[in-house]
Amino acid sequence: MQHRTVAELMSREVISARREMPFKDVVRLLADNDVTAVPVVDDLHRPVGVVSEADLLRKSADQADPSGRLPLPDLDALERSKAEAFRAEELMSAPAVCARPDWTVVEAARLMEAQGVKRLPVVDETDRLLGIVSRGDLLRIFLRRDEAIREEITTDVLRRTLGLTPSDVTVEVRQGRVDLSGTVEFKSLIPVAERLCRSVDGVVSVTHHLTYRTDDAPPPPD
Repeated sequence: MQHRTVAELMSREVISARREMPFKDVVRLLADNDVTAVPVVDDLHRPVGVVSEADLLRKSADQADPSGRLPLPDLDALERSKAEAFRAEELMSAPAVCARPDWTVVEAARLMEAQGVKRLPVVDETDRLLGIVSRGDLLRIFLRRDEAIREEITTDVLRRTLGLTPSDVTVEVRQGRVDLSGTVEFKSLIPVAERLCRSVDGVVSVTHHLTYRTDDAPPPPD
């Protein structure tokens, strides 16, 4: 059982901006390539930040309302400097939060969640840009066919990891929803099987109708 890696899911044709690229050229770069953000790279093609539509929109938000009805936003020093910025390196969010190509989907998703970002530049061991992986790329694991999920659970989880056979536990998968039924030797195997099935790429949920022959739970304390 093995999670898909960032290298398998990332986009390798990456549009990037140079640090000195002017504001309007950055806007044009996003529009021409139908993307919402690009990494900003240095002379060695290493990501130093990411400039997104949100970074660029600070310029519009900081403009005075011709009617005079809307006050200018109260921006802190950093936000004000970005609103007044001209080059990509002044506009970008930095430092760039990056991933490695050998990371699993789980590792990349957790970093995105922790950092509150929608995409990660992918870099090699010298920090040179290799690709970019987005939330949408990570969600592609849920496009796996039900039969592929069932095969992985049956072969890798139940047989190789837990030593069970198809006569012990049967697996049904519909739209990524896994249902386990059958009988295992020990009660303690049931939560283990459920947890391992949940970790398979593409699984949406796991339910079970498993029974056991032996209750191996430790006795309650006196």
